[in-house]
Amino acid sequence: MGLSARQIRDGLDTVAAREPGVARALEIAGYPEPRIRPTGYKTLLRTIVGQQVSVASADSVWRKLEAELGEDFGPACLLERDFDTLRACGLSRQKQGYARSLSELVSAGELELEKLPADNEEAIAQLTRIKGIGRWSAEIYLLFAEGRPDIWPAGDLAVMAGIGKILGLEERPDEKATRRLAEGWRPHRGAIAIFTWHCYDNPAL
Repeated sequence: MGLSARQIRDGLDTVAAREPGVARALEIAGYPEPRIRPTGYKTLLRTIVGQQVSVASADSVWRKLEAELGEDFGPACLLERDFDTLRACGLSRQKQGYARSLSELVSAGELELEKLPADNEEAIAQLTRIKGIGRWSAEIYLLFAEGRPDIWPAGDLAVMAGIGKILGLEERPDEKATRRLAEGWRPHRGAIAIFTWHCYDNPAL
């Protein structure tokens, strides 16, 4: 599961002790709530379903999938359905390709989601073998589902903007700069990432 409230608090306190910008933002915005998702196949499938659509649309597709496949469905159930059946659930041709890629890798035992490598970069490499799962999606899974404490999704626009606000930068840093700025915050970058989303829309910062 994702980082607990205690882990987030401890990580932020540790970084705030040596980073004045984080300390100031923490005093203004307070601690963020945990962001937790279950581990496993269905969380990644739901990530695919939710790509480039609204939350309401993604929820609608998911309900149709559960009605068709059953609430406790696994990859084999999806692979048994044909194109038109999944299309009727709201999955486009592209998303069906992504969903089948995930389902085939898991069914074949080529991707064991409960046994991902402990090294973050190796785990990201495993997850990005799935069509439609890029680095950002893999990082979000490792942070929210597995609760890995040092995940830093520097390519996320809200993370870039949030860290700019927290540090009082005149311009939003790009991905490369966002990675560089966080080097000294290891191994607590996951807590900082969650904090950047918490701060992103805060008008007091």
